[in-house]
Amino acid sequence: MQTVQAVQFMEQNALIIFYIVKLVLGGLLAFLAIMLWSKTRDPAWMALVAGAITGYTGLIFNMMLDLGIVTAGKIEFYGIPLSVLIFTVVPSLFFIFAFILMLIRSRN
Repeated sequence: MQTVQAVQFMEQNALIIFYIVKLVLGGLLAFLAIMLWSKTRDPAWMALVAGAITGYTGLIFNMMLDLGIVTAGKIEFYGIPLSVLIFTVVPSLFFIFAFILMLIRSRN
C-alpha cells in the first residue's frame, strides 16, 4: 500500500514540475513575443506573435482546467468543449496565416 502512495506522490511531483516548466518557458515565449510586437508592424510577424500569445493563453487555460479552477463550459462541438477547441485551434490558425503571408511576400 505504501508503494502505491509513493508512486502517486512521485507522479504528482512530476506533474507539478511539468506545469512549472511549461509556464516558465511559455511565459518567456509570450514575453519575447510581446517585445517583438512592440518593434514590428509586419502582419506576418504580428500573426506569429498572436499565435504565441494565444498558445500561452491556451496553456494557462488547460492548466486551470486540469486543476479544477475553471470548467470548460457546456457548449460542445462534436463532444469537444468549445473553449478547449478554440484555445487549441486558434494558435495554429495564426501560425498558418503568418506562414502564408511570409510565402506570399517571398514570392514577390
